[in-house]
Amino acid sequence: MEPDFIIVGAGSAGCAIAYRLAMAGRKVQIIETGGSDAGPFIQMPAALSYPMNMSIYDWGFESEPEPHLGGRRLATPRGKVIGGSSSINGMVYVRGHAMDYDHWAEQGADGWSYADVLPYFKRMEHWHEGGHGGDADWRGTDGPLHVTRGPRKNPLFDAFVKAGQQAGYETTGDYNGEKQEGFGPMEQTVWKGRRWSAANAYLRPAQKTGNVEIVRALAQRVVIEDGRAVGVEVLRRGTREVLRTKGEVILAASSINSPKLLLLSGIGPADHLRDHGIEVVADRAGVGQNLQDHLELYIQMASSQPITLYKHWNIFSKAVIGAQWLFTKTGMGASNQFESAAFIRSKAGIRYPDIQYHFLPMAVRYDGKAAAEGHGFQAHVGPMRSTSRGQITLRSADPADKPRIFFNYMSQDKDWEEFRTCIRLTREIFAQDAFKPFVKHEIQPGEDAQTDAELDDFIREHAESAYHPCGTCRMGRADDPGAVVDPQGRVIGVDGLRVADSSIFPRITNGNLNAPSIMVGEKISDSLLGRDPLPASNDAPWINPAWESSQR
Repeated sequence: MEPDFIIVGAGSAGCAIAYRLAMAGRKVQIIETGGSDAGPFIQMPAALSYPMNMSIYDWGFESEPEPHLGGRRLATPRGKVIGGSSSINGMVYVRGHAMDYDHWAEQGADGWSYADVLPYFKRMEHWHEGGHGGDADWRGTDGPLHVTRGPRKNPLFDAFVKAGQQAGYETTGDYNGEKQEGFGPMEQTVWKGRRWSAANAYLRPAQKTGNVEIVRALAQRVVIEDGRAVGVEVLRRGTREVLRTKGEVILAASSINSPKLLLLSGIGPADHLRDHGIEVVADRAGVGQNLQDHLELYIQMASSQPITLYKHWNIFSKAVIGAQWLFTKTGMGASNQFESAAFIRSKAGIRYPDIQYHFLPMAVRYDGKAAAEGHGFQAHVGPMRSTSRGQITLRSADPADKPRIFFNYMSQDKDWEEFRTCIRLTREIFAQDAFKPFVKHEIQPGEDAQTDAELDDFIREHAESAYHPCGTCRMGRADDPGAVVDPQGRVIGVDGLRVADSSIFPRITNGNLNAPSIMVGEKISDSLLGRDPLPASNDAPWINPAWESSQR
């Protein structure tokens, strides 16, 4: 029996859509090439550095050589597993700033202003205040997605917040509430000690309805007949076959794979399609364009006290932590260890935060490599709204080939200025009295890096992706030649086909992208069901009254 809908991708947005459709009694088929998300490497929050470095869970994408970063190829992890990237990410929960969404609406994403999307954030959340304060009126408390806060037992978490306050910055009890700007607790998608991925939150409850079938196969292209998407060609156990739907096809395959599938299906820049021998179905210049990401640096300090996570960075301690988590879902293994955060403005005249901090009580890379000096801590810091833009293009017409991913990182002079500012502001924070009992010396960039040129060398060598690619199937009005989908997620020029994931973002949002990606799935599910959007909110966000004249 043909399903009502086919969703390509069991990731953040795809799981949310499947849940809402299934709960409404619709039959849904999900095409997912990735395997099971069972096992401690995914489900244990503290093990987050493992799955994104394992080929069984990750697509293994990397960028083309980036000319402004010394020709380096940067890793671009995307989840190839049930739950998608929500099963391999850092579990940080950030809605984004209200003005991000107002900008979307100004750019033609009608119905996606903050007033429009806030009700969907509330609908999806099951928020737990956790004893650290917050804006209960701004949060949802009965949604599928549990949002919690770590215990913040390590004194360095409080030192980071106190140092920000000493440096003259705002504090905030809830950066996902009325006031994003400031230093305060960081939120995570962890519940009862487990990673609360989109699979745990949405997909498993959807499967219990009996309305969801997961097809383990690799999508090859969308099948389009007489201008309408009617199904998806897949490769299953070595055999090509076509899965058909009596309703619509929804691509929720990531900001890398969704544009790739559109291009393979004949939807995209006509010249590029012809270069690869692909018949043009819809000439949409924006497919694969507008690629954005967040870059970040790790500003690392050596600790004068042995209180960091480094004391657990040995085989015996990891075994003890793992055993405690396995049997009780408690202890060090039950947190992602990102428990303090900050959003600040880089200078006066910036209306809302354009710099994000994750604080970690250890000096370590995402790939799990610790600093050689032992005990240390770090701030992950980076600008939020770079104007550099890249693109996703085909390497060939073979669906098995990975696409070309070119971010064009650091291509604007402003990018360099903003990163230098990030480094200098972070050094100032670590120089506050709150850190005096803990700071031994700076590990990186190191005290020898002071001039603009010296900082630029460090940035060129050490800037890394924060793993937030988006924007490659930009949403806009139907008469916008650069738009790929309309505000309902419908691919312009093809009936019965939608895109619903971070690829439709007109511009990257402040912070991590998992929450906005799930919100996209929530909102587009209502459109798929023919429902009116949730009533808009009248809540107005806090904007620093001194933003025009003061940096803090």
